[in-house]
Amino acid sequence: MIIKEVIVRQLKMKMKFDFTTSFGTIKDKEFLLIEVKDEQGNSGWGESGAFHAPWYNEETIQTNWHMLEDFLIPALLHKNIEHPDEVSVILSDFRRNYMAKAAIETAIWDLYARNKGISVATAIGGEKSKIEVGISIGIQDSVEDLLDIIDQHVNEGYKRMKVKIKPGWDIDVIRQIRQAFPDVPLMADANSAYTLNDIDLLKKLDEFDLMMIEQPLAADDIIDHAKLQKEIKTPICLDESIHSYEDTRKAIELGSCKIINIKIGRVGGLTESKRIHDLCQEHDIAVWCGGMLEAGVGRAHNIALTTLGNFILPGDTAGSSRYWEKDIIDPEVIVKDGYIEVPNEPGIGYEPNLDLIRQFTVNEKSFS
Repeated sequence: MIIKEVIVRQLKMKMKFDFTTSFGTIKDKEFLLIEVKDEQGNSGWGESGAFHAPWYNEETIQTNWHMLEDFLIPALLHKNIEHPDEVSVILSDFRRNYMAKAAIETAIWDLYARNKGISVATAIGGEKSKIEVGISIGIQDSVEDLLDIIDQHVNEGYKRMKVKIKPGWDIDVIRQIRQAFPDVPLMADANSAYTLNDIDLLKKLDEFDLMMIEQPLAADDIIDHAKLQKEIKTPICLDESIHSYEDTRKAIELGSCKIINIKIGRVGGLTESKRIHDLCQEHDIAVWCGGMLEAGVGRAHNIALTTLGNFILPGDTAGSSRYWEKDIIDPEVIVKDGYIEVPNEPGIGYEPNLDLIRQFTVNEKSFS
């Protein structure tokens, strides 16, 4: 297939609630939506997970737009792509900027699968017809509010609760959750809010039988995490520290973690995600799919990725209705009793709703 046109759209969607972590609060989700067209006029869709500010990593919506317009799209435009695995090779001359790369790479995966008449899940070697999903809950105004939200989602059948923590909102909060929900699968996400000086505090989490603590230390660290993992029983899950197969290999060799969260945007696309998945499977490191508050297109790619065999822990891919009054895909992503049925239709299995996309679009440019 020849890449004949790429359309970059910036969307702004109102979230149903404020989402607060240790690094900030998100009220409106702004993101880039990528549409790639081939010589037949067929379209594939991808979504960037970058935020408007460099909270999660160094990338932003504006840096993504710059990279796409000035480097990534020119490198791919008019190229004949036989298989999406070629995209990461073509873009390898450009360092990092993984979310920008993933946005266009996943669009090409969608286009490829649609042209083949298969789902993206099938195209990457997925095995599952349904996936388990959990919920990610931001920092709340009170513990009582947090407990109410957990109760709601337990009743909805979600398979795991992830709660954000930070210094001053950690041990006592987890203790109260455990008192109210002694058996619920529970994990804590620190988003790099702690240091090795907090080892004694983090050891206290061991009494709560957590599935894991996610990224407790610095976003660029794998050495201190190895030291911490030797001191605590709670499994460490790495998120922000893992950007590539090589990062994964080194973290495994150092013993920096027992679990890895794979985010498509953070590692540069589906091809690298699958490589990381396969490496973790070889070394008995469990993986799960993290979320970036995606709208429907990004959510659909997460569903496809989670069909790979070593995604044995529930991911963050909750239903569309948790975040949006109306999502930009038809049908919306629906969770039933903690599971999402994997669509069989070609591509991502959901159709982008162009009317709603236009409604939420604040900037758009076509490249051909």
